[in-house]
Amino acid sequence: MTSERTGRPTPEIHHQHRDVNGGWLRPAVFGAMDGLVSNFALIAGMAGGQGSQKVVLLAGLAGLAAGAFSMAAGEYISVASQSELAQAEIEVERLELARHPAAEERELAEVFEGRGVDPATAAEVARQLMRDPDEALEVHTREELGVSPGDLPSPVLAAGSSFLSFAVGALLPVLPYLLGASSLWPAAVIAALGLFGAGALVSRVTSRAWWYGGLRQLAFGAAAAAITYGVGALIGANGL
Repeated sequence: MTSERTGRPTPEIHHQHRDVNGGWLRPAVFGAMDGLVSNFALIAGMAGGQGSQKVVLLAGLAGLAAGAFSMAAGEYISVASQSELAQAEIEVERLELARHPAAEERELAEVFEGRGVDPATAAEVARQLMRDPDEALEVHTREELGVSPGDLPSPVLAAGSSFLSFAVGALLPVLPYLLGASSLWPAAVIAALGLFGAGALVSRVTSRAWWYGGLRQLAFGAAAAAITYGVGALIGANGL
């Protein structure tokens, strides 16, 4: 098989790598876990304080809405700020390439030399790369900033992932109350299954054992719920 661009044979690829950048995965996983743990803990605290079925349901729905919008807004601002900073630095590099091409070519050659390429080869590679302004900018920003101009994270995607995943996670412990449950146990069972399942699902990406990922997430969620339940019970017992 040959490359359409160069006409040369393309090397065979014998393995594939998973996406490790986490552009959508991190906010989605974090949002689902946070929604499930925080909303179940909130419901547990209200139930521990002897709240009625209506009060617990209202708290769960309020926690879902507030948390989902908060997660989305925070993720959007965070990723947008990061992208804006990267874009500003990329523009600095673009101007430097236009104003001082010889100095930038020497700088690129020094980068390759620092990676073990002999000086003559490094200088030739840098010279050839500098012939294409877009390719030169790509290499410089990747080497100096650790980013690629065409591969910056999307704040809209990050915010949308966070919002939807948080809402889904937060909805799980509320479902039994929406269906008429009056005790915490149905919500606890669903939350436990959701926590274990989410942790096990994440293990498919991280290469951890599925049972380890599930039990770890279940342990953290159970600890958070137990603490808030205890706080709610303490406050309810003292009539505060």
